[in-house]
Amino acid sequence: MSFASLKNHFLIAMPRLADPNFSHTVTYICEHNAEGAMGIVINRLLDLTVGDVLSQLQMGEGSFSTSVLPVHWGGPVQTDRGFLLHEPLGSWNSTLPVSESIGLSTSRDILEAIARQRGPSRFLLALGYAGWGAGQLEDEIKENAWLHGPAQTQILFEDAVDHRWEAAAKAIGVDPLLLSDTAGHA
Repeated sequence: MSFASLKNHFLIAMPRLADPNFSHTVTYICEHNAEGAMGIVINRLLDLTVGDVLSQLQMGEGSFSTSVLPVHWGGPVQTDRGFLLHEPLGSWNSTLPVSESIGLSTSRDILEAIARQRGPSRFLLALGYAGWGAGQLEDEIKENAWLHGPAQTQILFEDAVDHRWEAAAKAIGVDPLLLSDTAGHA
């Protein structure tokens, strides 16, 4: 049996997903292999701005348009660590290429570039990430906890945060109003 990676896909929480951390979330999968998966929740905000983070790191606050951007809650793992989803990929000190154009960076140099207005044209800063052990995500999908489909950069970087769950569902042809909170198996 071959392994089907969900890297560069959205995970869309089904209404029946019991974990309150992930209720009505969209998670962008950055890595997925036989050892497990990791992703960033893209539709939950913290009460922080990018300017707050840059200021705390003593980098200034960046431009006004950058400094007012919200910081996302990326998931329950390592919530004290920053993860930057960005486009274009660029060449930063610590970047995981997720697609041909999107990367996930964790190094200070990309934040310094953002503070100097020399960073990537589009980005999303999150604290924490979502992680799954080997086979865990696949089991949750089999249990109807998640829908999944190819990621779209418009949803990732442009759509309003409070519309991303609905937009991600519609992007794979699902009307979120018709989703049931009960599981069914054929």
